[in-house]
Amino acid sequence: MLKSFNYFWLFLVSAVVSAEPRPNILFILGDNWRWPNAGALGDVHAHTPAFDRLAREGVLFTHVFNPAPSCSPCRASLLTGRAVHELGERASLWSGFPQDTPVITQLLRQAGYAIGYQGKPWGPGNAEASGWKENPVGPKFSDFATFLKARREGQPFFFWLGNTDTATRGGPRNFLADAKQVGLDAAQLPIPPELPDCEAVRLDLLNYYGGVVRMDREAAAALATLEATGELENTLIVFTGDNGWQMPRGLGNCYDQGSRVPLAIRWGKQAKAGLKVDALVNLGDLAPTFLEVAGVTSPSPMTMRSLVGLLHGESSAGRDVVFIERERHADVRHDHLSYPMRAVRTQDFLYIRNLRPDRWPAGDPDNYFLHGRPYGDVDTTASKDFLLAHQDDELGRPFFARIFGKRPAEELYDLRRDPHQLTNIAADSTYAQVLAEHRMHLEAWMRDTHDPRMDPTYDGWDKFPYYGKSPK
Repeated sequence: MLKSFNYFWLFLVSAVVSAEPRPNILFILGDNWRWPNAGALGDVHAHTPAFDRLAREGVLFTHVFNPAPSCSPCRASLLTGRAVHELGERASLWSGFPQDTPVITQLLRQAGYAIGYQGKPWGPGNAEASGWKENPVGPKFSDFATFLKARREGQPFFFWLGNTDTATRGGPRNFLADAKQVGLDAAQLPIPPELPDCEAVRLDLLNYYGGVVRMDREAAAALATLEATGELENTLIVFTGDNGWQMPRGLGNCYDQGSRVPLAIRWGKQAKAGLKVDALVNLGDLAPTFLEVAGVTSPSPMTMRSLVGLLHGESSAGRDVVFIERERHADVRHDHLSYPMRAVRTQDFLYIRNLRPDRWPAGDPDNYFLHGRPYGDVDTTASKDFLLAHQDDELGRPFFARIFGKRPAEELYDLRRDPHQLTNIAADSTYAQVLAEHRMHLEAWMRDTHDPRMDPTYDGWDKFPYYGKSPK
């Protein structure tokens, strides 16, 4: 009787699973793609039909911020659902990846999901130094279609498509033709006020927009593959970027140019089509989202919050503030020093605390390790070279100090009047109450998430190994 009962029970479970297959997850992650460079977000110069389709058939998020404006720390938070400062050496670029925290891809694998990636996974860093036999994201595949063919028939999947076309640091401008193919003209592009209006900047922008075209095409191909296999409606599709662009004052900074990113999510009939969500969310919130969609309980170390309720149109209460931070980006200061920051972003204000204001935020002016140029936390572009060449004349001087110069211990920006965060009002007595409130938000978050920087003398991140090598 017992044996018969077991077989009957297994039959019932199998029937339920086959009747209600677990959702697949396709995660499309652009590298250095900033808000609002997508058509659905109002950028008429951004050619993004695939992203716009997801926004139209799913949910468009308008206030999305990364946990750290740096590749591997942000990706570590995406994999663990934790604040960056909770992750030890993973808070820095080119780190190891200790196996002391649950990782969503491995949790999904244990729950029966096929996992894999194409392109850029977690990184840059050295997971092998921490004992990993493969990238923490999972095994690598040449493309999405190959991955789908390799899984068991009917097996749910999580696939990480890591596109790098919007990462345009250094080297030739590879995507000018893509930009011109969709009718973009460098002379017509709007120049952000933190950058000079010159040919170098305009061509860098045109190349970046060409990269956006390429990225969106790859996303469109993945959607077409889903449709061809009949998997589209049972797949949660997430399309976003890890951090802001690589132009000066972008990547590596807690300003919106480095921290705010696009996000659209489609999930068949499960997500409310055409919904726009203005609540503030953190990219790290995707980790518990993926687990909840798959029916996997989030482990207790996770401190981020699932977005599933927002996909259904539920209340966004409690989502009026996000926190951004960074430690060591590149190894571009003497003695391997970091430039630690903690930031609070609300709808109307951005508050940044520079914890070591005596250091150079963009890297030391006499440390040439990373790019053969000074200020190595600003990646090499023609725009950067223009600013370096014109730092002492009227063409570049107004921009140079804001991008490369030292910063005060506190910065506060009124986004209603100053959306590009150009005028620091932290010392303006008119905003004393606002400043106090944002200080309180920041300190409560640091305390609640056990930030080592609550000790003002702590500099532990400066001691972790840096696995990046000079290109020279």
